[in-house]
Amino acid sequence: MTPYRIFVEKREPYRVEAESLRNELNSNLGLNISDLRMLCVYDLFGFSAELVEKSSYKVFGEPATDTVAKEADFEGRPYLAIESLPGQFDQRAAAAEECVKLIQPDADIEIRSAKLLIFDCSVGAEEMKKIEHYCINAVESRKKDLSVLAAPERAAAKPVDVLDGFRAITAEQAPAWCKEKGLAMNGDDLMEVVKYFTAEGRDPNETELRILDTYWSDHCRHTTFTTELTDIKVDDSFASADLEESLRQWMEIRKELGRENKPLCLMDLATIGARYLRKTGMLDDLEQSEENNACSIYVDVDVDGETERWLLQFKNETHNHPTEIEPFGGASTCLGGAIRDPLSGRSYVYQAMRVTGAGDIYKPVSETMEGKLPQRVISLRAAAGYSSYGNQIGLATTHVREIYHPDYVAKRLEVGAVVGAVKASDVRRESPAECDVVLMFGGRTGRDGIGGATGSSKEHTTSSLEECGSEVQKGNAPEERKIARLFRRPEVTRLIKKSNDFGAGGVSVAIGELTDGLDIYLDRVPTKYSGLNTTEIAISESQERMSVVVEAKDMDEFMRYCHEENLEVTHVADVTSTGRMRMFYGDKIAADLSREFIDSAGARHFAEATIGTIEPRDPFAHEVKGSSLKEKFLNLLADDNVTSQKGLIEHFDSSIGKSTVLMPFGGKTQGTEAQVSVQKLPVGNHHTDTASMMAFGFNPCLTSWSPYHGAAYSVVEAVSKAVAAGADYERLRFSYQEYFERMHSRHSWGKPLAALLGTLRMQTELGLASIGGKDSMSGTFANISVPPTLIAFGAAPVDSKIVISPEFKTPGNYLYVVRHTPLPSLMPDTEALKRNYMMLHRLISEGTVVSGYALGFGGLTEALAKMSFGNRIGAEVRVKDSDLFNYGNGSILVESKEILELPDFELIGETTGNEHLKVNDAAISIDEAFEANRKHFTAVYPDRTSVCGKVENAVSGENTTKYQGERKEHPVVYLPVFPGTNCDYDMAASFEREGAKVTTSVFCNLTAEDIEKSTSDIASHIDACDILAFSGGFSEGDEPDGSGKFIASVIMNEKVKAAIERLRQRGGLILGICNGFQALVKSGLLPFGKIGELTPDSPTLFHNDINRHISQIVSTRVGSVASPWLEGFTLGELHSVAASHGEGKFVAGAELAAQLRKNGQIAFQYADAEGNATMDSPANPNGSTEAIEGIISPDGLILGKMAHSERYADGLMKNIAGNKSQNLFANAVAYFRK
Repeated sequence: MTPYRIFVEKREPYRVEAESLRNELNSNLGLNISDLRMLCVYDLFGFSAELVEKSSYKVFGEPATDTVAKEADFEGRPYLAIESLPGQFDQRAAAAEECVKLIQPDADIEIRSAKLLIFDCSVGAEEMKKIEHYCINAVESRKKDLSVLAAPERAAAKPVDVLDGFRAITAEQAPAWCKEKGLAMNGDDLMEVVKYFTAEGRDPNETELRILDTYWSDHCRHTTFTTELTDIKVDDSFASADLEESLRQWMEIRKELGRENKPLCLMDLATIGARYLRKTGMLDDLEQSEENNACSIYVDVDVDGETERWLLQFKNETHNHPTEIEPFGGASTCLGGAIRDPLSGRSYVYQAMRVTGAGDIYKPVSETMEGKLPQRVISLRAAAGYSSYGNQIGLATTHVREIYHPDYVAKRLEVGAVVGAVKASDVRRESPAECDVVLMFGGRTGRDGIGGATGSSKEHTTSSLEECGSEVQKGNAPEERKIARLFRRPEVTRLIKKSNDFGAGGVSVAIGELTDGLDIYLDRVPTKYSGLNTTEIAISESQERMSVVVEAKDMDEFMRYCHEENLEVTHVADVTSTGRMRMFYGDKIAADLSREFIDSAGARHFAEATIGTIEPRDPFAHEVKGSSLKEKFLNLLADDNVTSQKGLIEHFDSSIGKSTVLMPFGGKTQGTEAQVSVQKLPVGNHHTDTASMMAFGFNPCLTSWSPYHGAAYSVVEAVSKAVAAGADYERLRFSYQEYFERMHSRHSWGKPLAALLGTLRMQTELGLASIGGKDSMSGTFANISVPPTLIAFGAAPVDSKIVISPEFKTPGNYLYVVRHTPLPSLMPDTEALKRNYMMLHRLISEGTVVSGYALGFGGLTEALAKMSFGNRIGAEVRVKDSDLFNYGNGSILVESKEILELPDFELIGETTGNEHLKVNDAAISIDEAFEANRKHFTAVYPDRTSVCGKVENAVSGENTTKYQGERKEHPVVYLPVFPGTNCDYDMAASFEREGAKVTTSVFCNLTAEDIEKSTSDIASHIDACDILAFSGGFSEGDEPDGSGKFIASVIMNEKVKAAIERLRQRGGLILGICNGFQALVKSGLLPFGKIGELTPDSPTLFHNDINRHISQIVSTRVGSVASPWLEGFTLGELHSVAASHGEGKFVAGAELAAQLRKNGQIAFQYADAEGNATMDSPANPNGSTEAIEGIISPDGLILGKMAHSERYADGLMKNIAGNKSQNLFANAVAYFRK
């Protein structure tokens, strides 16, 4: 069949992305490009001419925004075409294929996408070289040859050779042999393999060697952490006695636990605190299981007033190496991998944090080190990747912080931390038994991610950007969302005996680790394309895959549940009693390894460590430039690690899941940043006040001075943040993130040793165990190494009713510093801290202390300023100048309603009603402080656009539409779930809370038969419902290049279209929020009230003016009540509603906009602080025409809106002002009860 190529280009008003790239290239490369055109290129294979025609403006382009053509007019101008490397996941092409199959379900097609950049003629050859180098990352993409239009060649699988002569390798030859083969193992490890196969009487094949290399990589077996320390010394310094005492403590605990004969290593040190605290009765809530998916503790959860036993699970994950070389994919799969750990433990993951480290993101691109991507590029693309994955899967990321230190130029720090929970009785944990079966489900296997585990264990070099392409994975968040839905069903989790996610090592590890004896059938593993050999299938780290062990009798039932969730599932292995991992491809054995040998982890490794001298200085002193106190105050607020990061934080959806207790920014201006993440547990349609709180602590300046002290203060900082928000410190459990240079000397070994000694001291003195962690020990590039990094992540259950936020609440309250004074050794005074933490928790619980801020990088200056921003409440304080600027770790600034006479509570002043901060004799306006705190960062991460202006308030009269049918006490709501839908649980809960009965179905599209059945099922459900609701999400990832296309295509299916028309005729209601609104507009249901083909003059929803995702609370005003959806509201009524979208700009021509206003179809408008409709950014977050946030159909029975009315419930968004309950759902139910 003839291949086709089409070009899609945005029409003139919609070239936001092209203009953004033009500005970026000019700014970063010092160019003067006057015109840049950006086109999407699609190569189409297996298409008929008719199918190309049908797809052009339904799939690849939109009439309102795009021009679709079979040729591109280059006009003799320079151009650059870019495509993904073969084997990399291309979400745009994959989504396009699925959308086309809605038009022709049995189509056997393949699509490849590319991007074409066309420049003005002034751009010369040398400039094009710069552009090509900037735009093409050799790890993931390449230049596309537009003269070639041919189907991708599928090479035959490369043969897997037996390594003849392997057993003859000598110890002298081994190191060179490892290097030649590109192995991560060293010569000693290789000789262990030689010995093993000598005993087996055969040479290994390549698959077996690569499996062992993966298992024994530092990533999988933690080589650095398990290396035995044969000699430990401590250099003389003022802290030597403390260090020696900590070493003695370690040895004494080892003796008390009977571990004297265990290897003395970092792993022992990292885990012994939890072992000790459990033995002494201080860790009774720990879940103990042979499954080690994530940190797991038992918690009591109040559910509708009854107490239930749940598991709270949390995990931190790094993707430093992948993010360094391919920022978008590396960061997105960092989060994806973090989610799958507690998910495989059967938890529903609902809460996330992100902590990252970078060098100077303001440095010109021209000054980038050879072999490196620019720091700005890494930072921006990593933020886009992580947020894209989290936003698509539907995970609220409620705390984000990027930390800046010059040594993170060595290698990026990219950490994701997540929290999940599950009712304990829904979890079954049993050892696999002979004849059990292993099922694999989720994504397919490809060449992406091959060597990821071994690659992340290697030192980064100047050639990494060209040589590491296969090590990078690409995330597919909608696929992982399906797995999350599956595991949220208790009838599913109760079938699972054991589960493991696919991360490092792929099939060989994810399935291999399930039990000792396994027969694995590689030929059954679903692949993305042909040509993969057994080695590639065995170790590929393709994402979004999961494995489970179930009893053979339960296999069919489990597979049925998978199909209901649109997941491909395959029986790929059987449990045996052989004690061997055998892999088959057809009737041939591909690998046959003893589990005992695999678990031996290779040769023993030994090292000597010396903890270096600690400089005798005040590590908390912070020198700030300035000739006056005011100048210093403002300069500190602009410090890289103090500045507001709002333009970064708003990338991340922080409200999805209907669980967010504290939004990232609070107060009436949303100006005060929360220091913790707090979210209610996912109890479904029930009510709970039980929440989980997570906080982190880390300061690279302290750890660089002394890893011992710095790590201890990481723990203290995390605890202080949690306590300042209302946590009981004794409930905290920890997981540490260690990230250090590659170990090359005694003193390099001494750094993680010292850090872990510091944390052991904190664990025992505070009684707070670290029950998990993640190490990454390859932070070296050339002669640069990352700063010693130990991040403490603390998680605890909390009562959401007593959680407080840091913005000042009321003028006239008293301000206290709960002062922490370090010991003479400069270590934390844990006895004083515990006393203060307990007292502060009591004062918060009683309602006496109403806000708190734990001091950190910006000391008291940061705390005072940031606490004032949210509600524009000033303060008058008198303190030592040094206290204003020093770090002050362990101290907390609190606002109290009463005078407090307590030890360590130092009264420094009061809150005031004027919008100034009076600090000693300096007067600083809140406006000045706020601008100083935000402006610097906006050069890289803008937090608003220049769009501004007022528009007329929409005003329309009463609803005249009354339901003519029989009264219904419990109207039926039908909520279809499409690939990428992620707000379904939230919307269902909102309707059910008001008495509606909700039905759902998942749109399955694995086969042509699935598509046909799903469309018929949707039509049947619509015929049986009273309300059709399209919830938010990213249908097919909002691809190809546009939101809501997949859902709109389903709506326009003839069966579905007819069912919707019947619903309309019987007076039914239709709702679309966010992605659902986009689908209603792109199907014609809004604003016209009927399904129809779009034209170039049709309205649309387009990219936000700021050209990124925004997540914030918006104020909207009611502009019409001419609808059952709006009848419970009053004109001009204001609501504070969560908004989270990338394409929320409603665009309509002047004539249509005027018609909408005249007809009373403008339901909601974005409003300013005075309650008037506005175009001002950020109050209007996207630049919508007429400030439109939502519209109704002419008869008022259809409502579409961008902001998420379904995400609020009692006890959520506690730091947000205004009326947060926009109860459309009660209004809709009431319509049927009249």
